[in-house]
Amino acid sequence: MFDALSSKLQDVFRNLRGLGRITEDNIAEALQEVRTALLEADVHYQVARDFIERVKQQALGTEVIRTVQPGQQIVKIIHDELVRLLGEGHAGLNLSGQPACILLVGLHGSGKTTSTGKLARLLQRQGRAPLLVGADVYRPAAMDQLATLGRQLNLPVFIRPGEKDVLAIARDALKEAKATHRNVLLFDTAGRLQIDEPLVQELVRLRDAVRPSEILLVLDAATGQEAVNVATHFDQALGITGAVLTKLDGDARGGAALSFRSVVGKPIKFMGVGEKLEDFEPFHAERMAQRILGMGDVVSLVEKAAETIDEEEARRLEAKMRKGEFTLEDFLAQLRQMKKMGPLESLVGLLPGGAEAIKGADLSRGEKEFRRMEAIICAMTPQERRNPRILNARRRIRIAKGSGVRVADVNNLLKRFAQMQAMMKKMGRLQKMLGKMGGGLPGGLGALGSLPKGKLPRRLR
Repeated sequence: MFDALSSKLQDVFRNLRGLGRITEDNIAEALQEVRTALLEADVHYQVARDFIERVKQQALGTEVIRTVQPGQQIVKIIHDELVRLLGEGHAGLNLSGQPACILLVGLHGSGKTTSTGKLARLLQRQGRAPLLVGADVYRPAAMDQLATLGRQLNLPVFIRPGEKDVLAIARDALKEAKATHRNVLLFDTAGRLQIDEPLVQELVRLRDAVRPSEILLVLDAATGQEAVNVATHFDQALGITGAVLTKLDGDARGGAALSFRSVVGKPIKFMGVGEKLEDFEPFHAERMAQRILGMGDVVSLVEKAAETIDEEEARRLEAKMRKGEFTLEDFLAQLRQMKKMGPLESLVGLLPGGAEAIKGADLSRGEKEFRRMEAIICAMTPQERRNPRILNARRRIRIAKGSGVRVADVNNLLKRFAQMQAMMKKMGRLQKMLGKMGGGLPGGLGALGSLPKGKLPRRLR
């Protein structure tokens, strides 16, 4: 979402890093460019103005550290102010109450129903027992959509088709939750194409009836500054406790995310970063600031990997790698786990400098290559996957036809796999050697950097 803003800020920072000293004159032009970049990202004009003023005051009032270049110090100030602008830290959910009630409110089309399902999945993985409640009695497909999400998550959904009284639905849902020991109720409420008083009053009555611990406003990130106006109206009427920003994987410019906290005074708690139910993340101000400034977000990348990769399976594969027993079946499992983590572009973007490095690159070729490799391996028999040496010319022709590729593509995959196997055997021998020397690699080669240099072979120091 922040690609355009991030790119412009990177250009500004390149100029800033060359500063020999900080003066009002030499930072004025750079800060004007930052202000322009914020306004082009659809940040509220007053938010952009105040942001630049705070950065300017700090930059001119800060004593430059000798070991740090002046330009780098300004970048640090901009980073800290950006974190402050986004809200600092992560505001968790208040789940008080027996059961805890959460209202998801917002305009029609903002993604309330999908966000209800995504939040339910997140709470379920945290050990909670959510109940999804269909409180949108106006959009016919809303209850059907919620029921479908419930089946996908294997979670109960409380709906009353034909019932038009939202308060009656809420009262019955509370009774159902207590009877079935569900400790969190997620209310998917009705939306409108624009704010209207009947909608707001209905939500006020629902709030008073269920006394929710959280009222989350679901905002479409693509609406820009208008999202702030919508948020202000809902907050004045309902007293929202936070926001869920949706569609951050699109081409929205980011104005809603950067303006919300300053104007409304409430935190962004979650963000939707894709269409799948797992594409839902807690909003961390510092991590988002790092993404915007091109510093990456390694913590989120590690969390994504930890959620996707089975720890026992990882240990089993590591042992097979060390013994040189890694098969095409194992390789296929690894490919599928990588696909679960999300698109290649989004993963690379979480690495420091990743977004800048892939600017203009066509990563779709990498995605296509993954799909081609998966198709080739799937066209093999289990015996062929476990023992590629039996793949003679006739078998390779059959696999190529079955996967819709050329025989050359099959040969190329097998050649690369053989090279990877050879490399893994060498790694296994290296680990044994280091183990004898007292070091060892208990966590795999990733632990290499923690070993004393004196225990490493000279080529690896």
